[in-house]
Amino acid sequence: QVQLVESVGGLVQTGGSLRLSCAISGFGLDYYVLGWFRQAPGKVLAGVACVNAKDGTTYYPDSVMHRFAISKDSAYNMLYLNMSSLKPEDTAVYYCAAGQIEDSLLARSGPWRYPYDYWGQGTQVTVSS
Repeated sequence: QVQLVESVGGLVQTGGSLRLSCAISGFGLDYYVLGWFRQAPGKVLAGVACVNAKDGTTYYPDSVMHRFAISKDSAYNMLYLNMSSLKPEDTAVYYCAAGQIEDSLLARSGPWRYPYDYWGQGTQVTVSS
């Protein structure tokens, strides 16, 4: 049975740091595209970090570049999102996602429109000003 379970998020002050984790069961990570997405109130779902687990390529939008870092631990089937220099606009529900890797599809669709197969339940991150 496939499951993606995010850690509890939390409340953090502006400028603070937080690490989210995603425990993945049901498949090994190495042939998947793994991503973190977020949805703020009244806004659409947006990608914030992605890793091609097959070759290690990472992707970030400009809004989080140099502040967020995605990583994985294949031995423990864990996905992480390290967030630093947090801003109030980072407040959102954060989701982890996974999709079987198909290189040509990833090249065509990009990481944010990739057809992810599995999603976590989401975890709230609130950044206070």
